[in-house]
Amino acid sequence: MTDRSHKDAFFGAFARVGKAVAHPVRLELLDLLAQTPRTVEELAHLSAQSVANTSQHLQVLFRSGLVARDKRGQFVTYALASDDVAMLFAALRDVARAHVAEVETAARRFLRDDVDEPIAADELAQRMRAGDVLVVDVRPSEEYAAGHLPGAISIPLADLEQRLASLPKRKEIVAYCRGPYCVLAVDAVRALRATGRRARRLEDGVRDWAARGLPVSREECAS
Repeated sequence: MTDRSHKDAFFGAFARVGKAVAHPVRLELLDLLAQTPRTVEELAHLSAQSVANTSQHLQVLFRSGLVARDKRGQFVTYALASDDVAMLFAALRDVARAHVAEVETAARRFLRDDVDEPIAADELAQRMRAGDVLVVDVRPSEEYAAGHLPGAISIPLADLEQRLASLPKRKEIVAYCRGPYCVLAVDAVRALRATGRRARRLEDGVRDWAARGLPVSREECAS
C-alpha cells in the first residue's frame, strides 16, 4: 500500500467511529450504557424508542466496535466495549459544551434548573470526609449497584417522596445522577427543597467523579 492508501485506511476507520456516534439516539444509548450494561428492551424504554429502532442503533455501535453484546436466550445485553468509549462520550460532551452555544441554551430549557449552582466535586469530597453532608444517588438501583460515590445512599427519584421521612432535615443533602445533562438530580433537589430541606446537586456523574481521581464504590444496593 502507498502512504496515501495507509492514510485513507486510518482516517476511514476513524470516520466510521465518528459516523457511529453522529446520531443523538446513539449518543444517549452510550450515556445509558456508561452507567451499567442493559438489555435492548431496557434501553428502548429509557430512551423512549421502539425496540426495533433501538436495536438498529445498537447494531451500528456494535459494528463500529463501541459496544459489546451478550446474548442469553431471547435477551441481548449490551455494554460499552471499554472505558475508552465512555471517555469518548465525555470528550464529545465537553467539547460541545465549550464550543457550541446551543448546548447551554438547550440545557437550561431541559434541566429547568431553578436551583442553586451545583456543588463542585472537590468540595463535595471534602465535605463527605467531614461527614457534614448526606449524598443521595437518585438513579435507578441497578446503576447504583454498578458504581456509586462512597457512602452515598440509593434513593431512585421515583421512590424519593415515600423516603422523605427518613432523610435528615438539618444536614444538607446532595443529589447526583448521570451527569451534567441528567434531570433526575435537578428534580430531586427541587422536591427536597419543597419540604424545607437544604439540598444541592452534584453536576458530575459517577464516571466524571472517577475521572477526577476520586473513589467509586461497587456493592449491592441496600433496601
